[in-house]
Formats: sequence, structure tokens, C-alpha cells
Amino acid sequence: MSPAEAGEPDRMYVLAAAGPFPWQPLVRSLAAHAVPGLETVEVTPSGAVLTRLWPAPGGPVLAQIGIGAPDGVSVSLNGGRQENDAGCLGAVRSWLDLDADTHAVDTALAGFPRLAPLVERYPGLRIPGSVDGFETAVLTVLGQQVSLAAARTFAARLVAAYGTAGPGGLRTFPAPGELAAVAPADLQAAVRITGARAGSIHALAEAAAGGLELGRHSDWQAVRPALLALPGIGPWTADYLEVRAAGDRDAFIPGDLVLRRALGVATAKEASRLAEDWRPWRAYALFHLWTEAAYDIVPAPA
Repeated sequence: MSPAEAGEPDRMYVLAAAGPFPWQPLVRSLAAHAVPGLETVEVTPSGAVLTRLWPAPGGPVLAQIGIGAPDGVSVSLNGGRQENDAGCLGAVRSWLDLDADTHAVDTALAGFPRLAPLVERYPGLRIPGSVDGFETAVLTVLGQQVSLAAARTFAARLVAAYGTAGPGGLRTFPAPGELAAVAPADLQAAVRITGARAGSIHALAEAAAGGLELGRHSDWQAVRPALLALPGIGPWTADYLEVRAAGDRDAFIPGDLVLRRALGVATAKEASRLAEDWRPWRAYALFHLWTEAAYDIVPAPA
């Protein structure tokens, strides 16, 4: 019997968002990165339902998150124990950035000509966070220098090969120790990636299994150099994880090609210099620019 089947039945909750909540860009971003077998994102014109197995004491809980209201989200939890729900709900709030200080962010960024129209279009824009720092790190490495479609394919193979089956036809993401126990050559064959990429993931798994913590409460001044010391992990990956896994709202990814194009600059140094005045909200500026480039919603003709 699965953990969810052995636990308590559906419990429904509503999580209010602080300030305005433009859900469309958030859903488009999450849907673009959704890994088959790990999660599903069902999108409709009026919203979306995100389903995945959520980490919880005693085993994963099947979570269904409804997004489409302008003031928050609904959450259905199936399995596990109700006394553990508060932890799951807090993690969902963090993942969807529901507690963002939208007034402070929008007020600050609206003062810059490049960002003002973006803030006007999506006041209260949120940054998708991380369900699990190790999961996010592995998926980020798999997505290096390939298309989103290729990254999802690689990730789906990894989850199918090494994840644990659960309710809803979904699987959990393998734990660091589980991946660390897989030989790089076997990982390469199962996921069908290069030997170098398999070596990077194996090294990351060994580091995480050995105590490298990649969550919001980790010491990222120590985590960053540890990440950069691993094979195949460079500044872009470390910067990205500071935004997503660490939740640093002033983190920035100056080397990102889409960002540099959006800013009309050629180098990471120029992007960093231009963004200096956006502190301490550079991550929100980054997601506004990414939204404009990739996740904007084009209104249907009347």
C-alpha cells in the first residue's frame, strides 16, 4: 500500500497570496519545466491544476494545487497525516512565492524605465521556487545548454529509472544517496546523456549525500563555492540555484543569454552593472524580463 493510500483522505485548503497574484506567468513557467512522471500541469483558460508527490514525514503526499484565482491557490492533500499538513502547506507557499512583498518590489522596480511597463502588466509577479533543492539542482544540470523539451525528456528518463512509484501514476524524485549509488556509466545509459553530464550529476549526488544542503535555509556563502568545485557546474548554474533553491530575491544571473538579449547587452559584466540599481530585488527584475521573453500571455482576439 502506498503512503498516500495508507494515510488520511483528501484535505482541502485555501492559501491566500499577499498582494496581487498574476498566476498566468507562474503557471506558464511551471508548465514549461514540468517533468513527465514527476508532476503534471493541466492548463485551462481559467487556471491550472498542478499535481505531484510532496515530501512529508512518513512518506510523500499526493498534492493537487489549483491556480487561477487572483488572490491565492487551493491545495488538496491526499495521504499522510493531517498533523503534517502545516509543513506541506508552508512549503507550497514558499514554492509559489505567495508571501512576496509585492508592494515593496513593485514600487522599487516601477521606477526604472526598462521595468516599469513589465511591472504595470504583471504587478505582484512571483518567482517559482523549489520543492526540493537537490531535485532542482539535478534538473538544472540536465537542462544545461539544451532545449526545455530535451531537458524534460532527460529528467523523465531519470525519474522513470530511479524514482519510486507512488499514487496518481507519479514517482518521487530519487534521493541524493540513491543517485550517488548509481555508477556514472549506468546513469549515462539510462538517461541517455553524455558521460560528462552523468559525471556531473553523480558528483552532485555524492556531495548532497555527504551533507551539502541546497535549501532555502542553507549557508549559500559556503554552498556556492562547493557547487562551483563540482565538475560541470559553473556560474550560471550556481546563480540559478541561488534564485530558485535558495530563494535569494537579490540573486541574479548576469550570464544568462535570454536576459542579456532582453537588456540589449553583450556581456555578463554589462548586465550586472545595469542591474546594480535594482537591488535588493534583482531576482524579480530577472523574472519580469524572462516573462516578457518567454512566459507572457498574449490576449485572445475579442
